Amino acid sequence: MSFNEAWGLLMLVVMIGVIFVGFPISFTLMFLAMVFGYVGLGKTVFDLAYFQTIGMMKEETLAAVPLFIFMGYITEQAGLMERLFRAFRDLLAPVRGALYLVVILTATIFAMATGIVGAAVTVLGIMAAPIMIKSGYDARMAAGAITAGGTLGILIPPSVMLIVMGPVLGVSVADLYAAAFGPGFLLAGLYILYTMVRSFINPTLGPPVPMEERVNDWRIVVKEAFFGMVPLGLLIFCTLGSILGGLATPSEAAAIGCLGATALAVAYGKFTWSGLRNACISTMTTSSMVLFLAVASNIFGSVFARLGSAQWVTELLVSMPVAPVVMLVIIIVLVFLLGWPFEWPAIILVFLPIFQPVVVALKYDMVWFGILVAITMQTAYLSPPVAMSAYYLKQVVREWNLSTIYRGMADFMVIQCIAVAMVLIFPPIAMWLPQTLAEKARAERVIENESERKAADGKAEEKVDSLEAGDNLPQRDEGKAEEGAADDLEKGDDLKPADKAAPGK
Repeated sequence: MSFNEAWGLLMLVVMIGVIFVGFPISFTLMFLAMVFGYVGLGKTVFDLAYFQTIGMMKEETLAAVPLFIFMGYITEQAGLMERLFRAFRDLLAPVRGALYLVVILTATIFAMATGIVGAAVTVLGIMAAPIMIKSGYDARMAAGAITAGGTLGILIPPSVMLIVMGPVLGVSVADLYAAAFGPGFLLAGLYILYTMVRSFINPTLGPPVPMEERVNDWRIVVKEAFFGMVPLGLLIFCTLGSILGGLATPSEAAAIGCLGATALAVAYGKFTWSGLRNACISTMTTSSMVLFLAVASNIFGSVFARLGSAQWVTELLVSMPVAPVVMLVIIIVLVFLLGWPFEWPAIILVFLPIFQPVVVALKYDMVWFGILVAITMQTAYLSPPVAMSAYYLKQVVREWNLSTIYRGMADFMVIQCIAVAMVLIFPPIAMWLPQTLAEKARAERVIENESERKAADGKAEEKVDSLEAGDNLPQRDEGKAEEGAADDLEKGDDLKPADKAAPGK
């Protein structure tokens, strides 16, 4: 190992230790990259930082980050989640364990309208926790359902994490979005299966909604269901459908989503200038955190790679005498453990570029690997000591202590680990949709190319026919000219002897 390689590894160890102490991640990454980079690379580190920053600013995909975040905040302030929650609650009120089902369905659909975890957990806690407590629901399982359901926004498109992950892995964000639907719905299905089975086995864990909380007029139920589901469904279809259909880039689709969310806020009478101002401030705060961390981690990663440490780590891991699938499992376990002290931006932007060359050397599909990481990263919101979902929920539900919330999240974290194992063993869970869309796109291109070829062949045949027609006409004219010339010559020959004989006369 050379000095620079050892120096880069020391930089990585110092970074982990300093962040554990509690220093801000972005400034820590920038400071360490400059200090260690100057010692190992000299003044080149400043040029490297400049070009990495410019390159990150030119990444068009990242423009979708603030747009999708703004869409999420506007959707939250428009009251769409509350309408959706009421619609499901009125429809499913007689079912045992109905509120678990309502929470998870609401979280799943709302996740497709916003990629913000904190907002989803907070709003679900405000809406669902009081009626769950009043209905006698188990506090542990209720807290787990709210926190686990709220974290679906980090996985199900339009996930901000997947937008950031795309350029890091060098894959299309649209492919990541298509691959995330299967695991996202799988997780939601496992959550529902777990809560409903336990509610049917032990009715005290999740009784039906009390009669005094139900709506007995079916017309009101239908009205709430229509206005709670249809507008939000159209917004999701226009936003995600345009991305998956190849009609718009993520940035363009995010702009459409912002416009649609604002229009729904106006239509529902929830639009206020103060709400718009708060949404803009929240968007700027969150976007600045994510994008500044992206720049800082990009500089840190480039210095780490330039020192040669990244290549050394890659060669070390690839040379280990283990099967490729074992190495992949080791990487996933490391991501899982890193999710305990770190939030997802640090893992995606700092550690994922270290693992990415190893996965490339193992010849695994990068889209599939990205989804495995995304599901694993979802556990970071449910695993202590960070477990931000627990703090989001505790802020709005004072009746539940942190130990109860942690125990509830632990049950659902086991379900997430099962989902990771299922996607690892059965890759088509994630890859079926992107492969289907890719095959459809190829078939459309083949049909388009075939039609273009037929059109070109038709034009070529018409040209050949016209040329043949043109060639025949000159041949006929030349033939006539030759026949006429022969006749003239014959006539001339007949006349010439007479003309010659005339002088003799």
